[in-house]
Amino acid sequence: MKKVLIVDDAAFMRITLKTMLEKNGFEVVGEAANGAEGVKKYSELKPDAVTMDITMPELDGVSALREIKKIDPGAKVVMISAMGQESMVKESIIAGASGFLVKPFKEEAVIKAIGNL
Repeated sequence: MKKVLIVDDAAFMRITLKTMLEKNGFEVVGEAANGAEGVKKYSELKPDAVTMDITMPELDGVSALREIKKIDPGAKVVMISAMGQESMVKESIIAGASGFLVKPFKEEAVIKAIGNL
């Protein structure tokens, strides 16, 4: 069972992702409401995968991704954002993202993205 950390400033989005993942056999080991908290929880929990929103207070998702990659170069992080601009996708991939999902997303897309890591 893959252990997943959910990082998103919207509580509704964290609940939605947690429900989707758990009903498909993943274990959600933690949640974080901003990038700084996400980096801290990644260090503590050592999840198999992370879902990471891009636009968040305190530390944005791309910056948090870079910090996580410094801690663990093999970290598997799927970026999730309402901003599907090409520049954000490129910046995320360059920073080391394992995948990219655009909100609103379908459950199958989330499960496939995490399952393929």
